[in-house]
Amino acid sequence: MRHLRPNYLQCDEVWCFVGKEARQVRKTDPSEIGDQWVFVALDAETKLVPCFEIGKRTKETTLRFLSNLKRRLSVERFQLTTDGFHFYERGIEDVFAGQADFAQLVKLFGDFGQFDSSEARYSPPRITEVISKVRDGRPDPEHISTSHVERSNLSLRTHLRRFTRLTNAHSKKLENLKAAVTLYFAWYNFCRVHQTLRCTPAMEAGIADHVWELKELLAA
Repeated sequence: MRHLRPNYLQCDEVWCFVGKEARQVRKTDPSEIGDQWVFVALDAETKLVPCFEIGKRTKETTLRFLSNLKRRLSVERFQLTTDGFHFYERGIEDVFAGQADFAQLVKLFGDFGQFDSSEARYSPPRITEVISKVRDGRPDPEHISTSHVERSNLSLRTHLRRFTRLTNAHSKKLENLKAAVTLYFAWYNFCRVHQTLRCTPAMEAGIADHVWELKELLAA
């Protein structure tokens, strides 16, 4: 996809792992083994996912993701909201060079003490506060949000079992993870009718004129 003209973009990351979780990785294991992150960009209005990137949660992966996103846009200015991941701040400055009205939502998390219940042991930390930080330009406060991309990432987890927490269906190879995620987002953009939009994200964005069948997607 190229020449996209979004008004409001949101970015977030989804955790998964290949082979084994990070705490079990040995020094002799291949670099692809362990934690992997799917960086996702989403147009808040059309719900289109213009790009994603899979890799370690590093500066290098962040820059690849942002550079990929920039190549797909044909707009002089847009608003961008990310989570508080620290590599976004410098990366967006380097890649977009003042083109984005950029804000971050920094979430502060509580804890569960000493894991006093089984529910607490396997649950994510509780969010105690969300702080909005303007990083560049003049973003509209009403559109400083990552709720749409977070909801989309929840759908990713429910559709692909390899993203389910405490699963034995995790990816065994990085190439398999990349193939599954690529197919999922292609299906999401072109084949899945969004409940709110009543059409696919690709149709809402003006890059498709009908709901694609899966066989049409696989032949593309």
